[in-house]
Amino acid sequence: MNQDQVKGRVEQAKGKVKEATGKVTDDERLKAEGRTDQIAGKTQAGYGDAKEKAKDVIDRH
Repeated sequence: MNQDQVKGRVEQAKGKVKEATGKVTDDERLKAEGRTDQIAGKTQAGYGDAKEKAKDVIDRH
């Protein structure tokens, strides 16, 4: 697992916590930030996944 995968998944988790906190406190801004963090984290994790796949292909050849 590379750093992009780890950072992305951590960002997703933080976003879920923010969104849940926003729902509990009825804070629309915090909910939106949480959703944004989740999307950013998913994107970064996806980038890391793609890097890993490319590395695996290169290592096999």
